[in-house]
Amino acid sequence: MKTRTQIVVTALLVVAAAALVGWRVQEDAPAENADAMEGHDHSAMAAGSDTQSPVRLSPDDARRIGVTFATAERRSLEIVVEALGTVGYDETRLAAVNPKIEAWIERLHVDFTGATVTEGQPMMDVYSPMLVSAQEELTLAARLLRDAPEGRAQETARTLLESARRRLSYWDVPADEIARIEESGTVSRTLTLHAPAGGVVVEKNVVEGDRIMPGMTLFRVADLSRVWIEADVFEKDLGLMAEGQRAVATFESLPGRTFEARVTYVYPTVSMESRTGRVRLELRNPRGELKPGMYAKVRLEAPAQTPEVVVPRAAVLSTGTRALVFVRADDGELVPREVVAGRPAGAYVAILEGLSAGDRVVASAAFLVDAESSLGALTAGMDAMESPGEEPPVDHSGHDMGAMPPDTTQAMDHSEHDMGAMPPDTTQAMDHSEHDMGAMPPDTSGISAPRR
Repeated sequence: MKTRTQIVVTALLVVAAAALVGWRVQEDAPAENADAMEGHDHSAMAAGSDTQSPVRLSPDDARRIGVTFATAERRSLEIVVEALGTVGYDETRLAAVNPKIEAWIERLHVDFTGATVTEGQPMMDVYSPMLVSAQEELTLAARLLRDAPEGRAQETARTLLESARRRLSYWDVPADEIARIEESGTVSRTLTLHAPAGGVVVEKNVVEGDRIMPGMTLFRVADLSRVWIEADVFEKDLGLMAEGQRAVATFESLPGRTFEARVTYVYPTVSMESRTGRVRLELRNPRGELKPGMYAKVRLEAPAQTPEVVVPRAAVLSTGTRALVFVRADDGELVPREVVAGRPAGAYVAILEGLSAGDRVVASAAFLVDAESSLGALTAGMDAMESPGEEPPVDHSGHDMGAMPPDTTQAMDHSEHDMGAMPPDTTQAMDHSEHDMGAMPPDTSGISAPRR
């Protein structure tokens, strides 16, 4: 057992020594390797990674992969901006019913929200002690004027009568009602308030018996024969918006139908959260089909633009950092050309720089041409890297060869090792005297397989 332990310890020491030598060699090697690599040209490795080479396609190849061509032309693009909006009230057609005197509601003639009213229609009857007193003053002044003699007394009575008329008028008592009270001399206990405009009651805030105060909004009436759409337009498209611009609106609840609209106002602010600006559109609603709160899809036709060079949108390839177009040269080659693309409109896009009117460009399957171009550039780069004539020899004249580590393949010195501790040779003949050799299976190497 002691001999076996000594053998294991010796083996571990040998392995540790070899590992130490290898580590020292690896520690000194990087600096030498870095110096040696400085003379190599690796630019060919990246050749074609960010470039394209011209592509030559036969007419049959172009037809097979679906390549078609188009001519760059100068014209004005018809830009259409799409936006989402919401139907709302025409704020110029909203009217409120509110009192100018303290009173109590005796009776409601319109008692639910959504009721349709006409201008001048009775809305409610109210009782006010102040109104009763004002009517009595009116009847008294009228009687004094009739009974007053000519002269100063009659002028005084006429002044009192005019004052009583104005007070009732300021409280929204109709002129014909004032005339009736004056002629009949009869005072009404209640006063009827009428609708100031025709439309739909969109707000009702009172019930019978309520006490009302001056300035309270009792009803709100909206004329829905004309409505607004508040559309949210992206910031990049706000420069195309202008008052008077035509638009078309569609609604999910009215499939297959379109409604003509017109831009009446472009709001002067932009939402910080959505980066959109609001545009107000006005459209007619004679049958009341468009209801406030409905969602609308709006297509706004931008004013005519300055003529620009345009190509099909499929002709422009975007890599994320630049835009490319393949231009057909006079010799038939498809040459990649970097361009500056402008605003797209439908199936076309404006080219601000890089093309001229009349250039023939690849209009379809441009991505296949781009792949072929990139492959050609990559192949050319690999050829340049592998060409022996183009790579300069490595110059090691400045290297100190004496600093290289010694040869680690020399014979190891085992003079200090106790070789007697090594185990005896285990390859000596084995003693099989105690084995029953007759139990071994017969030799089958000479038996041939049966024929079939």
